[in-house]
Amino acid sequence: MPTYILTAFDKSGEKLLDETFEAANDEEAKKIGEQKLREHNCHDKTHRCVTSSGKLILFHR
Repeated sequence: MPTYILTAFDKSGEKLLDETFEAANDEEAKKIGEQKLREHNCHDKTHRCVTSSGKLILFHR
């Protein structure tokens, strides 16, 4: 399974969330990433989810 990295930041630049997880594909990873953001109350913060090769699949500023 491919590995994905999810990070979220505060406006000050402080890292609020930094998680690595596996998913079957990019669509599933996007759903998992959005769920993790809600769980950590970071869905309205600047965030990104990328593949281990650097492909951006989820971004919010």
